[in-house]
Amino acid sequence: MNNKLRCLIALCWFLSVGHTANGQEPVHVTRYLQVGYGETNILDTYLTQEKFKGDGISILVSSERKKPSSDWSTLMHSQLNLSTAKDRSGDKSEVEGAFNFAWGRLYRWQKLNGSLTLQAGGVVNAGLGFIYNTSNSNNPAQARAGLQLMPTGIASYTFPLWKRFVLLRYELNLPLVGVAFSPNYGQSYYEMFSLGNYDHNIVPTTFVSAPYFRQHFMVAYPIYRTTMLSLSYLGDYQQLQANHLKQHVLSHRIMLGIIKDF
Repeated sequence: MNNKLRCLIALCWFLSVGHTANGQEPVHVTRYLQVGYGETNILDTYLTQEKFKGDGISILVSSERKKPSSDWSTLMHSQLNLSTAKDRSGDKSEVEGAFNFAWGRLYRWQKLNGSLTLQAGGVVNAGLGFIYNTSNSNNPAQARAGLQLMPTGIASYTFPLWKRFVLLRYELNLPLVGVAFSPNYGQSYYEMFSLGNYDHNIVPTTFVSAPYFRQHFMVAYPIYRTTMLSLSYLGDYQQLQANHLKQHVLSHRIMLGIIKDF
């Protein structure tokens, strides 16, 4: 093994376990990688008044970093959704895609001799996406963009089973305030981007106009030392009402993944 390869492996290990230099306190990192499949419901009245229903996939990569001496932790989510759906007649279809990145800080409390962990805080969620209607010749696509501040709570409970400790984890993200992009009723993208006609297209949102809920329930079982196999339900309910238009993308996913502690 040459020196360059050794240095690269050492650097990867250094980054993965989260140690800090100069003898500072190490950082404990838990990483999640999950892939899921399930139902998606789509409505976007800018494209059509019709509702669409189909299936899609989600890829969720998360991490949580914390120091042993601190009650604060840093949470990050990167989530990709892709779906195809049809209307009630089955003649028309839509394609939906979105990427969301969330970053936040949580405070934790340990209860029941450490078997129950409660966390509360907030995340900033940024999302980009699209909805494409394959039947529309005029305005066939809708862009999606938004930024939200979301209060967040997590409850984690561990209990012994077959000489191992099983993890139950529930995370809930609720809407509070934010901003979102939305064309106005009857306004075309040509008017917005070619003619530069701004018409209240960046709108402030609240939990009333953009009731964006996200919940994730997981059960995980150790399969090797610091590695766990997880099975979970991810419900992501993205909704927006602005400029006399309504939009929702409601996804339900059964997720399978790996959790690893560093």
